[in-house]
Amino acid sequence: MGLVLVVVAVVAFLALVLLGLSLRIVQQYEDGVLFRLGRVTGIKKPGLVTIVPVIENLRRVSLRIVTMPIQSQGIITRDNVSVDVSAVAYYRVVDAVKAVVAIENVASAINQIAQTTLRKVVGQHTLDETLAETDRINVSIREILDIQTEDWGVVVTLVELKDIQLPDSMKRAMARQAEAEREKRAKIIAAEGESLAAAALGEASDTMMAHPLALQLRNLQSLVEIGVDKNTTVVFPAPLMSTIGELGAFLARETAAATATSAALINGSRSGRDSGGAHPSAG
Repeated sequence: MGLVLVVVAVVAFLALVLLGLSLRIVQQYEDGVLFRLGRVTGIKKPGLVTIVPVIENLRRVSLRIVTMPIQSQGIITRDNVSVDVSAVAYYRVVDAVKAVVAIENVASAINQIAQTTLRKVVGQHTLDETLAETDRINVSIREILDIQTEDWGVVVTLVELKDIQLPDSMKRAMARQAEAEREKRAKIIAAEGESLAAAALGEASDTMMAHPLALQLRNLQSLVEIGVDKNTTVVFPAPLMSTIGELGAFLARETAAATATSAALINGSRSGRDSGGAHPSAG
């Protein structure tokens, strides 16, 4: 009787061990690749899966998106500037069989091919293009990686340049360039402002010449503006334009009078000489 109980216990234990070896659980985010005597026989979907121990083997492959940082790479750009560029890539497995059969370690392979692709693509661009056209560089890297990883059952969904480190000398040069560019813009804006102001002042002076009262009104406005500050000194501006006009008229009159006086003196002296020469001949 005791021997029977021992046999039953051993059989039950072996049954439990066999059951444990036969049952597998595939998660919702996984696919199971089933091997039978070393050959792929199919894909097992999420849920409880039974296999034949020893004869069959189940390899579970995650289908979730994997975030893979690409370590900083020392790269020389097309214009011979040394930069350190790091990036990040996102990929996921779309064909579990290829990911298991075609390549031994998907993550390591993608990491290595991403580093070499990063150096290749960035090295084909100048520093200015690398800094300003990161979106185009990201797309180029992703397209190249997609071609390389297609046979591995992997799709690269996104590649982003994360950090671009420049030499200190290049940072200082770029800072000086940016400062010079801003100074140039400031001078251009100031020159344009002077040009517009000069044109506006010319139009205003033409208007005041056509309407003398406008200058007087402007003078009164200046008095109002001075009075806002509550100054004790009040300046009465002279009508400059009319004063200049009167001065010009006065000078014209004086010149005409001087010319008339000179002409009269010259005529008088000529008449005297003519009369003095006629008396001796008459005697």
